[in-house]
Amino acid sequence: MERVNPVDTGSSGAPADPGAPADPGAPAEPVDSATAATAVPGDPVPPPVGGVLWSVAGDIRALLMLPAALTMQVAHPAIGAGVDAHSVFRTDPWGRGERSLRSVQLWIYGGEDAAREGRRLRKLHRDIQGTDAHGRRYHALTPAYYSWVHATGFPVYAHGLRLLARPLTEAQERQLYAEWLQVGRILGIHDRDMPQTIEEFWPYYRKVLAEELEATVVVRELLDPGQPVPAPDRGPLPLRLALRLLWPVLRRPFLRLRAFLTVGLMPPDAREAIGLEWTDAQDRTLRRLARVVRAVVPVLPERLRYLPLARKAREAARGAAR
Repeated sequence: MERVNPVDTGSSGAPADPGAPADPGAPAEPVDSATAATAVPGDPVPPPVGGVLWSVAGDIRALLMLPAALTMQVAHPAIGAGVDAHSVFRTDPWGRGERSLRSVQLWIYGGEDAAREGRRLRKLHRDIQGTDAHGRRYHALTPAYYSWVHATGFPVYAHGLRLLARPLTEAQERQLYAEWLQVGRILGIHDRDMPQTIEEFWPYYRKVLAEELEATVVVRELLDPGQPVPAPDRGPLPLRLALRLLWPVLRRPFLRLRAFLTVGLMPPDAREAIGLEWTDAQDRTLRRLARVVRAVVPVLPERLRYLPLARKAREAARGAAR
């Protein structure tokens, strides 16, 4: 689901000031220890403990929403081209997903590690550039591109929570947007490159939908149930072995479900802008599934409801309060 004084550009068209990533799941490169391991005075801090993001970003329902945001990102031709050429989502999809999820969790629950992760990602993406399908040059750190990568999280959270949890109040939606801007600062986005209020955000968002998004090669690939995705290679060994054995049978149904949730949990205006089909029957099925999720998830014990980094952060916050 999330990336800056004016940005100077060199002869290559790449920003001299690093910004945030197009693919947070890319493998980490060696990072200078002074950059990665020490806090820098004035580092932006994560959103507040007890805030809206604190409550929703680590909830397991966020796992259902993230693919919609990722698909909206790669529907931008420049971002899609960068992911197509530089991401390992085809050769290491499960590792990429695990790294992406950990990165997102660090932005919110990582404390001092949040800013360190932002610096790591900016360094990682300095050399990602190329030409998109329309023959236009792109660089991963161009403000318009990495700001869109980050921006997609807000409308996806707002839409997904209406279905999977409960609609945000107006005050909560404003707080969520303010917290999302704070995450953007962690990722290196300057305030001038993101709308600073909800009133400014929605016209910006609709403009990108109308003028930029399309069903790129990567979008079509992510939603194709026939893709040769390898069996999961994460988790306990017995589970990995069982999935490897059953994957020829499970792969296509899993990919169909992933595509269904990706399109269904995408805001309808984004779905329409990309040209993705969504029927009334599919909508009814999604709403039935959402009712089950709304009933089951809130009664789960914390160890099952929250992702590991979020769970540890919540435990630490309770300890500090005591």
